[in-house]
Amino acid sequence: MKEYELVIIGGGPAGLAAAVEARKSGIQDILILERDNELGGILNQCIHNGFGLHTFKEELTGPEYAGRFIQQVKELDIPYKLNTMVLDLAADKTVTAMNREDGLFQLHPKAVILAMGCRERPRGALNIPGYRPAGIFTAGTAQRLVNMEGYMPGRKVVILGSGDIGLIMARRMTLEGAQVQVVAELMPYSGGLKRNIVQCLDDYGIPLKLSHTVVDIEGKERVEGITLARVENGRPVPGTEEHYDCDTLLLSCGLIPENELSRAAGVELNPVTNGPAVNESLETSIPGVFAAGNVLHVHDLVDYVSEEAGAAGRHAAKYIQAGCKDETARTLPVKCENGVRYTVPVAVRPDCADGLVTLRFRVGNVYKNKKVAVYAGDTCIFSRKRPVLAPGEMETVQLKAQLLLDHPEADHITVTLEEA
Repeated sequence: MKEYELVIIGGGPAGLAAAVEARKSGIQDILILERDNELGGILNQCIHNGFGLHTFKEELTGPEYAGRFIQQVKELDIPYKLNTMVLDLAADKTVTAMNREDGLFQLHPKAVILAMGCRERPRGALNIPGYRPAGIFTAGTAQRLVNMEGYMPGRKVVILGSGDIGLIMARRMTLEGAQVQVVAELMPYSGGLKRNIVQCLDDYGIPLKLSHTVVDIEGKERVEGITLARVENGRPVPGTEEHYDCDTLLLSCGLIPENELSRAAGVELNPVTNGPAVNESLETSIPGVFAAGNVLHVHDLVDYVSEEAGAAGRHAAKYIQAGCKDETARTLPVKCENGVRYTVPVAVRPDCADGLVTLRFRVGNVYKNKKVAVYAGDTCIFSRKRPVLAPGEMETVQLKAQLLLDHPEADHITVTLEEA
């Protein structure tokens, strides 16, 4: 089989954007490996609008947004293999994959970009008591059934978890004629974007119950009802139980980066995001293996996925063309404090940054009237007031690399929240 300089695992929004940017950066031998039967990834089932406002300055549906990038991939003549499952990624960047046409095959690229996306947290990870009847779906599975398979999962619905997919499916099921009775959320705040709470719940009169969870599922063959209870200090409060008759329970309880391949290759993972720990070039602990999109950390907007993946494509191209491989470059670990849960990247090499260093992070609670501050050592090099910070919305800070180069004495970077 032909050898490629760059192999991209995943043909969703991250993989497509990375391929386009790598080709524009001068890499000719690129191959995208996608396990589904078409490019576009999860966007193909996201038929609602709200995509592309940052990237294309217009509002698109998921398939339209994916279509723009698929068109670019085809115009640039970038090869891809569909229905192809990557079975293994070795520490020496050997990719083992298989499909019907080629059988089992191995590739030995100079660089690999991980763009496998994320998966939903299943019922088994939620510890809900009760039998295992039919009628329990993750919100993404229900979305695929309704939007792509033309199958209606149920008629009387309760949704557990207020992630963006759960909120969007509350609206979708309502529009398809189902009765969505309540959306329950374990945390005291919603995990979704504010605009989705307004457009998907408030506009349709669907109640959102914060600090509530499902404590019982009734029915043996099919879900017949569920019981909600208020939660305090992580425990259901006796006497606060409410019963709902329903035939369907949708779970929208968080997304987990798809990192079995990364783990098998020995890529160092970030314990908070469950994605790879990367430097400013989005390079993992294995030189020449890059990661971008939801496999790295779960994003709220696909526009940011494309932006990040484009950067990974450029850095991979630079690596292949023998760019910054200096193992002795000064590396500054990035620390999080005062409500900042994690940052991507976890380390920055100021000498290897292309003029700008992008730091993305999420907070661990809802904060009001705060200031996002970045320190190089003990010196504040950036601050910005934020009236509201919420866990459901990712924050981005862009620093000039020169700010870090101007502080050669600094041995770390700190991202923190301070009083405004």
